[in-house]
Amino acid sequence: MGEELGYRYDVEVVGLLASPAHRWDGRPDAALADGAVDRRDRLEVRAGHGIVGDRYAGRLAHRDAAVTVIAIEALEALAGELGSGPLDPLATRRNVVLRGAEVEALRGQPFSLDGVLLAGGRPANPCAWLDLALAPGAHRGLRGRAGIRCAARGDGVLVLGPAVLRSAVPLDRARAGVAVRPINRTARDR
Repeated sequence: MGEELGYRYDVEVVGLLASPAHRWDGRPDAALADGAVDRRDRLEVRAGHGIVGDRYAGRLAHRDAAVTVIAIEALEALAGELGSGPLDPLATRRNVVLRGAEVEALRGQPFSLDGVLLAGGRPANPCAWLDLALAPGAHRGLRGRAGIRCAARGDGVLVLGPAVLRSAVPLDRARAGVAVRPINRTARDR
């Protein structure tokens, strides 16, 4: 896969999260939404397993979605739209928060972050809890830009700070916070 990743980008890892327990279950509840965020300085990633110490690591049902990635620019754009002031990116419960990468363009694409091979998968759709954990309107406002779910295809360690992202497709930093909308299909196209 390494030769296929011909595009190189200098990015910054601005947030890391690994949670040993599921924090949000059922209907949104303000008391639970205010709970501690499981911030980390480093994450150990294992191929076919996920993030060591995370609730989804090693779980068969989550093998293709064991690592979630979001662009901080999406949250900065949302904060501007909502007039809310700065938003805590780890309150989204995404494992990796990047600056300088068009994360949504990595859907369905292989990429690496500081040598850790990942397979970008489906969108990490926002949930209603975000209206409590981030700001009212966050659930709707993050649609199409809440990050992606990835499968761990290689071993390695991710740390906060400067990093190198390699991708199989070209990325546009200017689009890092832009929502990707699904194609509207007619009944005839389905």
